[in-house]
Amino acid sequence: MSAESSHPYLAIFDHDGVLVDSLVPHQQAWQEMGRRTGLPFTPEFIHETFGMTNPSIFHRLLGDAITDADIRRYSDMKEECYRDVSRGRICLMDGVREVLDALTEHGVRLAIGSSGVRPNLDLTVSECGLLGRFATIASLEDITRGKPDPQVFLLAASRSGVDPSRSVVFEDAPVGIQAARAAGMYAVGVMTTVSADALRQAGADEVVPNLVGYDVSALLGRLEARATNLPLTLK
Repeated sequence: MSAESSHPYLAIFDHDGVLVDSLVPHQQAWQEMGRRTGLPFTPEFIHETFGMTNPSIFHRLLGDAITDADIRRYSDMKEECYRDVSRGRICLMDGVREVLDALTEHGVRLAIGSSGVRPNLDLTVSECGLLGRFATIASLEDITRGKPDPQVFLLAASRSGVDPSRSVVFEDAPVGIQAARAAGMYAVGVMTTVSADALRQAGADEVVPNLVGYDVSALLGRLEARATNLPLTLK
């Protein structure tokens, strides 16, 4: 089955935990932040907030008293730490390249929809040989509301010229699954950071341990069946 038509499909990939296994470098970056600033970034807090936007994380840690200027300064420092740790060590998670290739072969458009900052996503795209593969990349700089708000995924769909009802999101975080469902998109939960139960409770349409051997043809069949029962809204 080919998705090439006047109404194409779109596959949106979260970045951290889906395209790349970035948990450890992010943990190391937050720990370095703690050393530099004295802020209490415990391993439990880091795991608990994985997938949230930096502003949300800093508000959760420090409350509403933190200023926007401090959020920007802390965020820039943390992401610089991440890129320093990650540069030269980034690789796609097992199965991801094969899924990207299969989707492209079937005419599906590709996008990244992430709460991460754009330089981090660009580093992955460059180091993993993915330049030119994505119709769009929606990042933290593009949004005003983080997941579970659907803004980042709706923006990716709009920029790609694809209706949300014909879009699938690959996500590893419950807040990302909730965002996908709120956007009216099909949600595939990938068990890289949380349990299958947590992803199902968040509303995942299907849950997989990873993307190794993932059946893209079967996915397109499910999307086709789903899309025929949903009106197109994107003009």
